[in-house]
Amino acid sequence: MSKPHKSGAAQFSTATGLRVRTDLYDDTYSDADYESMLSMYEGTMAQIVEGEIVKSKVLRITENAVILDVGFKSEGSVPLDEFKERPQEGEEVEVFLEHLEDHEGAVVLSKKKADFMRVWEKIRVAHETDQPVQGTLMKKIKGGVVVNVMGVDAFLPGSQIALRRVPNIDELLGQSFEFKIIKLNKRRRNIVVSRRVILENERASKREHLMKELQPQQVRKGIVKNITDYGAFIDLGGVDGLLHITDMSYGRVSHPTELVQIGSEVEVKILDIDWQRERISLGMKQLQPYPWKDIAEKYPVGTRVQGKVVSITNYGAFVELEAGIEGLVHISEMSWTRNVRHPSKIVSIGETIEAVVLKVDETEEKISLGMKQTEQDPWMILPQKYPVGTRIQGKVRNLTSFGAFVEIEPGIDGLIHISDMSWTKRVQHPSEVVKKGDGVDVVVLNIDAENKRISLGLKQAEEDPWLKIGENLPVGSNIRGRIVRMMDKGVVVDLGNDLEGFAPMSQLGFDNVENPGDVVKENQVADVEVLEVDPIHHRIVVGVKAYPEDETGAPPKQEPLPPIVDD
Repeated sequence: MSKPHKSGAAQFSTATGLRVRTDLYDDTYSDADYESMLSMYEGTMAQIVEGEIVKSKVLRITENAVILDVGFKSEGSVPLDEFKERPQEGEEVEVFLEHLEDHEGAVVLSKKKADFMRVWEKIRVAHETDQPVQGTLMKKIKGGVVVNVMGVDAFLPGSQIALRRVPNIDELLGQSFEFKIIKLNKRRRNIVVSRRVILENERASKREHLMKELQPQQVRKGIVKNITDYGAFIDLGGVDGLLHITDMSYGRVSHPTELVQIGSEVEVKILDIDWQRERISLGMKQLQPYPWKDIAEKYPVGTRVQGKVVSITNYGAFVELEAGIEGLVHISEMSWTRNVRHPSKIVSIGETIEAVVLKVDETEEKISLGMKQTEQDPWMILPQKYPVGTRIQGKVRNLTSFGAFVEIEPGIDGLIHISDMSWTKRVQHPSEVVKKGDGVDVVVLNIDAENKRISLGLKQAEEDPWLKIGENLPVGSNIRGRIVRMMDKGVVVDLGNDLEGFAPMSQLGFDNVENPGDVVKENQVADVEVLEVDPIHHRIVVGVKAYPEDETGAPPKQEPLPPIVDD
């Protein structure tokens, strides 16, 4: 075989499609040597194909990349962050050959694609056969979490992490779970997984088992899954039950978080099961002794107790005597003397008060309490303190159409009836005699301690003038007066000095009169004669002698009555 010429000739390789310069070699090699070397080169190139996984050797590692030798004319590089673990120099790794050359003549490699293609077949089979795969939550991203499945990244949507919303996803990072593959896209290397599907299947299996096992009145343990204002949902191991706030404690509970926390284990009693509506009612207080049992023996009527005010309403205050036992102090039982408009004027929430047990109803779970009973009823000692006839001073607190209320000591009011305001004057309204805030001298007429009533007299604080009226205004006396009121059988005449006389129809000076208003009018002047003075019934009877004219309309001038003097 002749040696190749040095004239610049080139030999063409049909296997590789490459033209090899043979004029560069000296004549120390035979044609067979050249054919052998060309065959070896062609064999190496046959192993390097674009779009396939190739083996490479780590040459060196820079700050951001791994430099690899894939056995081609130039080196290739892969970003360091594509490696799950940092490789070592000299280590053999598999990479995906994307292109033999880029525009700079470098080999284009990918470690991620190689990893993806290696596990893709396993992932595809798991997806098609509906088999779970193991994965580890790596990092939180927008909308969900990145999960490492068989060395490649998969996306776990936030809605697929658990059965309910996870309050803190960061706590799950680094943990491994089983997942179901719910979506695949090889071209985009997109893998979507779900943990919720796994949990739903587990829950369905457990629920089917629990439906046969759970029975009312059972006591079981569960985990608090969620808390609302009205209660807590407890996971019994596959099904959830509601622990209502009213079934948490016999005592008052403002919010479920006072007794339970999310994630805590609790012991509950199954109260009711409705599988059709998928509702299970649970209770905690039912595991505790019933506090109202024999409560009447524990708190007999008349017992003095202490408790904390836990609630205030318009009609009273609820007082906690012990856990689960509350009594009501009605607004009427708060003070002997004060007119309590609202319980908050007397007590406040959280305050410890002393009270007396008034009534116990174990069946209705009610205890009536009284605060005022802790003190002596001041009304009981009033008859001894203020015997009838006692003269005392008081202050007018209020006026009504029928009298005036006078405070004789703090919280103790007595009534001056309108009929006990004046000996002689016919009082139409208390304001004619007294005003609110006036200080007055009164006499105790009667005390009804049981009904909390005191009758007072204003006129009784002065001597009865009727004892002297007969002497100072004898029968036959003539006096000028003024008609002030019409009566059915006559008219009332103002005689002056707060004295009034009554003129019967027969004494008006007219015959056959049925209605006094037909012949006289109010405010008309009349000269009258005293016909009768009755000091016992406080009555003066007069007869009209004349009706003098009074063109000005002013009251007629008259001589005042002689003053009433004591002997």
